Amino acid sequence: MELRCEGCAGCCVDWRPLDPAAAGSDRTGPRPPLDDTYDLVPLTRDEVVGIVDDGLGDALVPRLFEPAERDERVRIDGTDLAAIDGRPVFVVGLRKPRKPVAPIGTDEPRWLGACAFLDPTTLQCRIHGDDRYPRTCSSYPGHNLELDAETECERVEAAGGGDRLLDDEPADDLPAPAFGPQALGATVFAYPDPEDLDGVVARLRDGRATADDRARFAGAAVGSRPGTLSVTRDRMAEARDDAREADSWVGSAIREWTERAGADGERVGLDRDARDRLARAVEDDAGAPGTPGWDAER
Repeated sequence: MELRCEGCAGCCVDWRPLDPAAAGSDRTGPRPPLDDTYDLVPLTRDEVVGIVDDGLGDALVPRLFEPAERDERVRIDGTDLAAIDGRPVFVVGLRKPRKPVAPIGTDEPRWLGACAFLDPTTLQCRIHGDDRYPRTCSSYPGHNLELDAETECERVEAAGGGDRLLDDEPADDLPAPAFGPQALGATVFAYPDPEDLDGVVARLRDGRATADDRARFAGAAVGSRPGTLSVTRDRMAEARDDAREADSWVGSAIREWTERAGADGERVGLDRDARDRLARAVEDDAGAPGTPGWDAER
């Protein structure tokens, strides 16, 4: 599997405003997500643990789902949620604030939802190759290729992004997919106390989630035991506190971008040099790790 990622970031950025017909949607499956974040990466429990332990819990966000036709469901804040044994099902991913980016070969930066760890100037991941780089990102688009499903690379190509998928053979060492029988407690979690989510679900649905709302789910993921619905309460509470109190460069940058951002797809109104200076001030000066440039292979 060989990709040309330079100047792309199609799998890290919500580029639907650039080409709605070519870009895909997360809302076409049997269980539509409650939110509208594009290409949210589901993290494993161990990845959530590592991010929280590193003081980066403010980078995390939960995703809940509407139920499929035959799913068990639980109703909270007037919304039916997919559930297991009365517990809402969720995954944990990385937040995607709007950043000034120019992905997939566009010439002018626009405000587009982008992964919290994406450097808007190099369009590279700030944690690429280190211990916190998500398994889903490192193996993408292997599972799509294995299942003969359309990849983001091909969507970008269709939008005029040049040759991106250079080799369509999936890697031999693909990890297990994020969703499947083995996923419970490892990638897919069930919140143990649905009665505590009054108001929380409404805020998640409306894009108004608080740090405490997000931390609840990070804690439940960390406390989960793979393969079961069991949750270790002490570990859940400790991780929730750690995630809620996190004040990393990620959280600082998200707050700054959120205050500055225009509407989805709106032109930034800065030339590239000014945009780059702004990005350095918001992220690099706050402590964000650098990216290696395009000498590194995908």
